[in-house]
Amino acid sequence: MKAMILAAGFGTRLRPLTDVTPKPLLPVAGTPMIVWNLLLLKRHGIQDVVINLHHLGTMIEEALGDGARFGMRITYSREPVILGTGGGIKQVEQWFNGEPALMLNGDTLFELDLTALIAFHHAHDAAATLVLRDDPEATRWGLVEVTDQSEVIRITGRGLPRSAPTRARMFAGIHILHPRLLRYLPVGMQCSIIDAYVQGIQDGERIMGYDFDGFWSDVGTPEHYAQVQQDAAAGLLSLAARQSDCSV
Repeated sequence: MKAMILAAGFGTRLRPLTDVTPKPLLPVAGTPMIVWNLLLLKRHGIQDVVINLHHLGTMIEEALGDGARFGMRITYSREPVILGTGGGIKQVEQWFNGEPALMLNGDTLFELDLTALIAFHHAHDAAATLVLRDDPEATRWGLVEVTDQSEVIRITGRGLPRSAPTRARMFAGIHILHPRLLRYLPVGMQCSIIDAYVQGIQDGERIMGYDFDGFWSDVGTPEHYAQVQQDAAAGLLSLAARQSDCSV
């Protein structure tokens, strides 16, 4: 399976740090956040990665190169105008070659068994699988409603009409999608991938939810950035496990 890391954002809430360094290159335990995610992908056998770029994108490209030193192949998708989570993925639609691909955010750190996630996605013959978390503030993050069979039926209130009881979850920003869902998105315009998922749900596509309760950190604020540094020092996420068979 191929993967895409979304790395085009401005990192506004982390200014002034992100005025001179793109957020995915900010170090955690001495290693850029995006490298943590590359090593996790490699650990689970994923070697082909595309990274979208906008804000200070050349710095990311210069830091990572073609991926050879990680034993990976990195391609870049440059966005002169930022396209959002949907438009950025839509721009590289042909790169997926019609096969499902894994999506990650370049500024989110987590400990997740990606092999198990991929197996779950294939076992359920899903058009998309969203990694979800049980969070008391799920509505603030963007409420995802899931049936007892782990099927996503509404996202932020949009999708299928209310019927059977559902579980409330938040979207962790990690997902596998089949590129056929990109047919719902416009070309060259800023948009959200959630729009494609909502339309897919309404059209009968199977969108699954994968519950995850392991370590996860959205490094979006100075407070979260300080906390993830402490978490790494405490061993809550491990770089050593990711790079045991990688040359960094």
